[in-house]
Amino acid sequence: MYTILVVSVIIIIVVLLLAVITTSKAYKFKHTVDPLDDNLQNENHPETENKQ
Repeated sequence: MYTILVVSVIIIIVVLLLAVITTSKAYKFKHTVDPLDDNLQNENHPETENKQ
C-alpha cells in the first residue's frame, strides 16, 4: 500500500517539475511581430475614407 503511495507521489512531483520547467522556458522565449505591410483592403475601409 505504501509503495503505491510513494510511487504515485514521485510521479506527481516529476510531472509537476516538468510542467514548471516547460512553462518557464516558454515565458523566456522572445516573440517578435512582423511589421504590417500596406494592405489594399485597409484602403477601402470606411474609416480610412472619412479621414481623407
